[in-house]
Amino acid sequence: MTTQALRRPTILIWVAASVVFSACTTLDPYTRDEQASRAQRGAIIGAVSGAVAGLITGDSSMERKKRALVGAGLGALAGGAVGAYQDRQEAQLRAQLEGTGVSVTRIGDNITLNMPGNITFATNSADLNAGFFAVLDSVGLVVAEFDQTVIEVAGHTDSTGTDEYNQRLSERRAASVSAYLISRQVLPDRIIQIGLGEEWPIADNSTNAGRQLNRRVELTLVPLTLG
Repeated sequence: MTTQALRRPTILIWVAASVVFSACTTLDPYTRDEQASRAQRGAIIGAVSGAVAGLITGDSSMERKKRALVGAGLGALAGGAVGAYQDRQEAQLRAQLEGTGVSVTRIGDNITLNMPGNITFATNSADLNAGFFAVLDSVGLVVAEFDQTVIEVAGHTDSTGTDEYNQRLSERRAASVSAYLISRQVLPDRIIQIGLGEEWPIADNSTNAGRQLNRRVELTLVPLTLG
């Protein structure tokens, strides 16, 4: 599929998301910004940025990763234990990340952390900002404790620059976050790493504010289940 073909549905999704965002806004207790309600924001992120597992890496990739982890001895969650497990992980992440600029979104049993590029990286760089290490330390502590999850690390950019440059930058940024989590005792086998370049915006790339939102890394924590 061509880049142009990929962009057409992206534009339509962004327009639809804009309508929903304008309909109902609340104050995000983590970023202190006005935004759509939690339920609406979750639905938008799931549609636009692939927060629901399978929209980015694909169901088959996720299932292979899960089976490999179970085969390596990491037990799978079952039944009602899944929701309760993610409830506890979500509560700890929210407590650790309040006021940091990282948003926590729950969609079903999946949890997505949106890490904006303006607080995570220097402009046009994949080097982590030193001031963000403490935040990633907090994330690492929680996800290392709740080890019955697969972690999809997805890098995104704005539309400034060429497609090729943005794709490479998004991959490098996802790699930087993945490497840091691994350094905080998160098992490498739990991580699925992907760069999406500029193809999945969550805001309008024609404005500075929109481009800032689009420069991000998203961590989606998917419970380890089989079947």
